[in-house]
Amino acid sequence: MKILMIAIPNHHFFQWVNQLKESGYEVYWFDSTDGGNKVDRIDWVYQIKGWKLKYNYPLRHFFKKKLPQIYKVIQKYNERKIAAVFEKVLKKIQPDIVHCFEMRLAGFPILEIMEQRPDLKFIYSSWGSDIYFFKELGVQKEQFCRFLARVDYLITDCKRDYEIAKQNGFKNIYFGAYIGNGGLTINEKDIQAINKRNIFIIKGYEDGIGKALKVIEAIELLPLVLFQKLEIVIYSADVSVKEKVENSSFFKLLKVKIYSRGQFIANADLLEIMGKSKIHIANSISDGMPNALLEAMGMGAFPIQSNPGNVSEEVIEHGVNGFLISNPLDIHEIAGWIEKALLNNQLREEAQTYNINLVSKNYNRENLKQDIVQLYKGILS
Repeated sequence: MKILMIAIPNHHFFQWVNQLKESGYEVYWFDSTDGGNKVDRIDWVYQIKGWKLKYNYPLRHFFKKKLPQIYKVIQKYNERKIAAVFEKVLKKIQPDIVHCFEMRLAGFPILEIMEQRPDLKFIYSSWGSDIYFFKELGVQKEQFCRFLARVDYLITDCKRDYEIAKQNGFKNIYFGAYIGNGGLTINEKDIQAINKRNIFIIKGYEDGIGKALKVIEAIELLPLVLFQKLEIVIYSADVSVKEKVENSSFFKLLKVKIYSRGQFIANADLLEIMGKSKIHIANSISDGMPNALLEAMGMGAFPIQSNPGNVSEEVIEHGVNGFLISNPLDIHEIAGWIEKALLNNQLREEAQTYNINLVSKNYNRENLKQDIVQLYKGILS
């Protein structure tokens, strides 16, 4: 079986693809952005890169950096159209299945070509805000419905998005909700007992959708003594979050470590930090089922999570195994959940046991591997 995957270079995509490594499938990846070099971690996959530029002319990077307007004019003539390249790739490879990850950057650019090939099986995996926030992301409803009409098989990362897809005309086969990276690998030795946890970990996205600054402001409302014995770790921190914390007189009195967004931190290292964390908090106005939430829960960190479109409540029962933020812009509400969580050791201990079992049962990478391999076989059979 030949599977042609189209996606941007993304950690979760690479993790998903590697579930197929020993499946016997012939797997190709068309990089829809043509960004960067070949990826070593999926070196067994046929990687289609280097397709965009007709000529990599001398001083190209100089023009791009110093003379951007001239560069844009040159690129109009020097860049190949993704649809034309993808059409040639289809003819050459003759795949049995095309699997698209994410809609705007990978799906829309090839939609016209896929519409010309109604015989070719087409899978679409939605991620994050892809479906839930499509209007706010600048996608017209007509275009969204047109795309869904061509999709033969849908995979979402939460149940909510299947309902939205149906409301917008999707009538074909739904494979179910799968974690976007194909499953989690939890190292149990890194999961610490409640009395050994001394980290408060924050996801630092502040990008229009992520609202980490509200978390920072909420913490500043609370008594300093709540945090004095803790290390605060902020990962994937956008510049505004980093600057806010570094300029805060409150945070200057605390032990803080910041991993900037784009700064590499190995997933195993992040999981180890989560395994030492009392609380993991992430706040946004839109998301699918967040991988980071499931990872934190699997490592025993008590989750405080926003609940856009009611997706987080698919895994968190408020007040039982975590707290749900109803208004991600309300710093007083966020501060209240943080204080309650820090002061309630019994709740966190009970939630830790519950969440580790929940993630192990439903999101274990080894358990999901066979399901994912079989998913592709089922299409052709």
